[in-house]
Amino acid sequence: MTPCLRHTALATLLTLAHPAQAGLAYVSNEKDNTLSVIDTDSMTVVDTVPVGQRPRGILLSKDHTRLYICASDDDTVQVMDLASRRIIDTLPSGEDPEQFALHPNNRHLYISNEDDAIVTVVDVQTKAVLAQIEVGVEPEGMAVSPDGRWAVNTTETTSMLHWINTETFEIEKNIVVGQRPRHIEFSQDSRFAWASSEIGGTVHVIDVERLEPIRELTFKVPGVNPDRIQPVGIALTSDGRYAFIALGPANHIAVVDAHTYEVLDYLLVGRRVWQLDLDRDETYLYATNGVSGDVSVIDVDRLEVVKSIKVGRYPWGVVVDPSS
Repeated sequence: MTPCLRHTALATLLTLAHPAQAGLAYVSNEKDNTLSVIDTDSMTVVDTVPVGQRPRGILLSKDHTRLYICASDDDTVQVMDLASRRIIDTLPSGEDPEQFALHPNNRHLYISNEDDAIVTVVDVQTKAVLAQIEVGVEPEGMAVSPDGRWAVNTTETTSMLHWINTETFEIEKNIVVGQRPRHIEFSQDSRFAWASSEIGGTVHVIDVERLEPIRELTFKVPGVNPDRIQPVGIALTSDGRYAFIALGPANHIAVVDAHTYEVLDYLLVGRRVWQLDLDRDETYLYATNGVSGDVSVIDVDRLEVVKSIKVGRYPWGVVVDPSS
């Protein structure tokens, strides 16, 4: 056998022995204390993993080897090894962690502690608490800019965005937004931040360089009472084309032109749509629907819902592993 044929045969054997891994999405089920693992190729649940009590926020490490889980009723952040799907560690988190964000350095985890009105900063390698930053009442959403300069916390009762300098761990500015801000999302170039206000029914776009709001978006879903339009999760495409806004009990996702801020469409999904994430190629958007206990899958090019995947009770967070 020639060397070329030997190499081809060896490559074939390796492919058969180690088939390409399917894409995976992870969903936290708030009432079941589990994670659902979704195969994004077949769009089916392939595993259900027990975790801590009342899992809500979830996120991946920057190297995609670990999953961090806010086990809110256990007052801890759990660390899951994705290769084995086992909880391998816990991190100090303060009371009632709900959402968090990881700095691009892959070490500093910013955790929103709803009951204590603080943001806790933890080094995920040493487990040291680096800072506890006093913020407004009922801290909720948490984000870190892709350039690592800012950490931003939303506080529900005070209706503010708190801008934290990641070098000093000090608040440099507070921006008032609509009632009950829940989530914040940065554009990939760190130039803009989008923040949802659940009770206000609005989304606010912030110019990061000036730290000033530049646009307030409102929504009118045909046939839906305005009181049920409660924006929560946000997903932004990397090309700056679309912003997707989960509208909570309105059971729709708003599709927004991220350049003109025009609402292009409303997509009907499950009941109480909450959090969103895009897959690696941004071909599909995944949305958790808490009350109906399922995940809606949206084709981004066609702007159509193509699948509903049944998961556990009250799915809260969703993250798609871009390395799988």
